[in-house]
Amino acid sequence: MIKNVAVILALATSFGSGFAFKSVLTKSNQNNIKMKRVTGIGGIFFKCNDPEKMREWYKTHLGFDVSPYGAKFDWHHGTDTTNKGYTLWTPFAEKTKYFEPSTKDFMINYRVENLEALVEELKKEGVTVLDKVETYEYGKFAHILDMEGNKIELFEPAEK
Repeated sequence: MIKNVAVILALATSFGSGFAFKSVLTKSNQNNIKMKRVTGIGGIFFKCNDPEKMREWYKTHLGFDVSPYGAKFDWHHGTDTTNKGYTLWTPFAEKTKYFEPSTKDFMINYRVENLEALVEELKKEGVTVLDKVETYEYGKFAHILDMEGNKIELFEPAEK
């Protein structure tokens, strides 16, 4: 009988300790939940010899609706037809300095939520942040480098 009580007490203690430990870990992990980061691709930018001719080629052969800034592809987020977004396609002059300090011929623009908080988190993680957050009427921007030195543009669209 004493043996059964001891086993039951040991199991109860073990269960209680495990439950308490799990509780502490869960609360600790809830404080460290990662924020939502990239929500989509905001644009594809690349270098070419002649951006004007490149835009014209894509217009003629692939039907892009181009402007001096490239082409804008509108889309709806999920099933909510009022929640609009867009992705830009933009050729840049081969000698552009906009992609610097990267020496690559492309740059991707990623759509994000809460850019200021994201930039602060990236700094804590040791990511190279190239500039401060800039705000325009159409959204906020910041630039970072990935581990191979590719420049990445982060874009938080303005609320509509």
